[in-house]
Amino acid sequence: MEEFLRVGVISSTHGVRGEVKVYPTTDDPRRYEDLEKVLLDTGKEHTELAIEKVRFFKNQVILKFKDHNSIEAVERYKGMDLLISREDAVPLGENENYIADLIGMNAVTDQGETLGVLKDVLQTGANDVYVIETPQKKEILLPAIRDCILDVDVEEQKMLVHVLEGLLD
Repeated sequence: MEEFLRVGVISSTHGVRGEVKVYPTTDDPRRYEDLEKVLLDTGKEHTELAIEKVRFFKNQVILKFKDHNSIEAVERYKGMDLLISREDAVPLGENENYIADLIGMNAVTDQGETLGVLKDVLQTGANDVYVIETPQKKEILLPAIRDCILDVDVEEQKMLVHVLEGLLD
């Protein structure tokens, strides 16, 4: 399991007073209002940034970090991920999982056959769609519905699935 969860990516600076635009990668961008801090993933280390102010504009979140008062102070953050620890994450409901925990999971059919590895999760609105890569490097799109996803074991990194008729055609 991942120790940290990505909640956004800094897309650009906003204005000249140290604000940044963030593309949220969380289900509910309003959750930023409850965060006191985030971790900036520089690629080499995680730097803690205290959140001073949160605003929303279109599909982005505008953040102001404490002690970052100029465009020069935040310019180098463009393109970097914002992370939170699991303790700061929104609690999961029954039969819910963090996408980060699903990626890389092995998918096995209810017939005992290895289907492949979960490579991506597409969020379509109605239901998520799991992108499974077969050993032959073919992609299978599997709807994340109870008829298809029978069991998810995060600890074992294994997912038991039922392939509905026509999905492999």
